[in-house]
Amino acid sequence: MKPTGIFSIFENLDPGDALGEVLFGLIMALTWTIGSRLVLREEGLVVRDLVVATIGCNLAWGIIDAVLFTLGTTFFRSRRLRLFRQVKTARDEGAALAVLAKEFPIEGTPLSAKPADAEALYRSLLALTTRAEPVGVPLTRDDLSAAIAIFILVSATALPAVVPFFLIDDANRALRASNFLLIALLFVTGYAWARFSGGRPFYAGITMTCLGLFLVAIAVALGG
Repeated sequence: MKPTGIFSIFENLDPGDALGEVLFGLIMALTWTIGSRLVLREEGLVVRDLVVATIGCNLAWGIIDAVLFTLGTTFFRSRRLRLFRQVKTARDEGAALAVLAKEFPIEGTPLSAKPADAEALYRSLLALTTRAEPVGVPLTRDDLSAAIAIFILVSATALPAVVPFFLIDDANRALRASNFLLIALLFVTGYAWARFSGGRPFYAGITMTCLGLFLVAIAVALGG
């Protein structure tokens, strides 16, 4: 079923990118909540400050990630435009094919192709480029929708981190519940990632959880 309403903006975001943004948001939130344990031991935990800091951090990084996505999309299209112009102005067919082979390498991809098949691919691209005229493609409404989706995903991951503090009176218990919930979501994110990519869900969930906690430990150790 095709998404409708506000959920339609997520249709323009690749599932892998969406899960990556969720992972990033979870790591940011965990950095605050796990790092706050150090503050709790030394100065005492101020729940309001932690909640505001966690939400504010994820909101800020949601905006930053959305802007970076927009810039990245613009850069990618400008690079493709430059590439096709290089192909059209190449001194000969061999030079044009070399440009395409460098930009679209077969080596290093999960595809075992024969040299003749790779050359056929590049010649097809060359024929298409030769007959077409390179044109600039501005940002579209779908691009802006994807940027908004990124902002929502990164920002929303702060909610599981702060909800326990509104439901549990004891700050220590609420903090433990918050950390447990975020760690569980790391596993869910890895599990979902494998379902989309064809990997092993349980193994990916465990790997994502360990990787996320490792990155959080680095961030906390470096004062981030």
